Amino acid sequence: MVSDVELDTLPTVIRQSVRQISSSEPKSLPDHTSVSLNHGRPRSPVSDHHAIEEGVPGSSSVQQTKEQIIRARAQFIVTCCCMFAIGFNDASAGPLLPRMQSVYQISFLIVSLLFIFACVGFILGASLNVLVSDHVAFGQLLVLSCVLQMIGFTLAIPAPPFPVFVLGYFINGIGSALQIAQVNGYLAVMGHNVNGKVALSQASYGAGAFVAPLVATQFSVMRHWSFHYLVSLGLVTANAFLTSAIFRLQSKEDCRAQIGLEPMEPNTSEHSPFRQIMNLKSVHILAAFIFLYVGTEVTIGGWTVTYIIQQRNAGSNSGYIASGFWGGILVGRIILIPLNNWLGDRLVMLIYIFLAIGLELIVWLVPSLIGNAVAVSLVGLFFGPMFPVALSASRKVIPRWIYTGAIGWITGIGQAGSAALPFLTGAIADAVGISSLQPLLVGMMSAMIAMWLLVPRPTRPD
Repeated sequence: MVSDVELDTLPTVIRQSVRQISSSEPKSLPDHTSVSLNHGRPRSPVSDHHAIEEGVPGSSSVQQTKEQIIRARAQFIVTCCCMFAIGFNDASAGPLLPRMQSVYQISFLIVSLLFIFACVGFILGASLNVLVSDHVAFGQLLVLSCVLQMIGFTLAIPAPPFPVFVLGYFINGIGSALQIAQVNGYLAVMGHNVNGKVALSQASYGAGAFVAPLVATQFSVMRHWSFHYLVSLGLVTANAFLTSAIFRLQSKEDCRAQIGLEPMEPNTSEHSPFRQIMNLKSVHILAAFIFLYVGTEVTIGGWTVTYIIQQRNAGSNSGYIASGFWGGILVGRIILIPLNNWLGDRLVMLIYIFLAIGLELIVWLVPSLIGNAVAVSLVGLFFGPMFPVALSASRKVIPRWIYTGAIGWITGIGQAGSAALPFLTGAIADAVGISSLQPLLVGMMSAMIAMWLLVPRPTRPD
């Protein structure tokens, strides 16, 4: 369990947010805000839907004991540790790509096979998540995902022949997809203030992604550059022990009961959860949007360093520009939460994407190393809150009894974008040069706008 003393070692902003999130108590709903279902629609106008607690799926009106509050904090912190490790892995490739090309003597196209095999792994992991979530306990799936990640990193550490290196990325993709799906699915039913919890967990991802280029840049100039993956192996090994100790290989319902939450809504449909999810249009639209978002995010973090080195004649220290981008994501996911709540999901997402496009045009058209570095960091700032905002929108259009499986599918397929779009970028760069990066990024962001406009409007308040 995690004590207040251990929390004091965290940064001030995150520590205060964790305490506020974990110890928040549900409030009784006044009569004029009560909602009942009438042919699938809310009955009577709700004058202030913010009075309704966030994270309605499976939330409880039972007051938590002190022990339950501490255990809830421990569970939340462990999920943040998982997201930190995934962020660290996603952001590691950028500074290492030039060294990989040099060591293995391969082209942009061949090195991009890392991304495409990781993409296949993500899709397989997302499919497995939907199929096995009802049959394998939540805690067991978390530990399994960590073990798969451990295998993937172990294969990469000795810098083996390139096909074996690629196999490591494939196995790691399966593990990461399973873990992201389970973590996000559990956060969505962890009681109250779900938006805040999701934002902080995604900030943990950003923190891992911020640290990774700082570490990878150092390893990229060392003789044993692949020893970088020892750091990744250490992180996921620690997570394997933490998840088994805190969640104890138990089911999601048992883990929720330990923190004082009531059982979730039962699934009353005659169809299997997989069929229900596959028949829901909003799930596929959101999955396509997250696919574009995550793919664009990792493309920026992965290929910008190569672009800056070749197009701006910069040195190997350009790897720190990637840290600026991921640092922007970390900051954006924390400081822009009030703006997200004020403007609402649909509008604020469009504003962020348009701002990111404008900044990417600066990187494209202004040949200034410093100016490009600043612009890339600001792109990260506005990209940061997009994922939490998309998850917030998903909770308003997806039925609660299939939400965990649906969000697993969305985030799993979305994570495949982190492999597919960087691979596409590498293939095009191999044909026409890395100068193609910026027009490709602007095109990806424009496609994000089109896809976001297709997301259905909310059918219920958050």
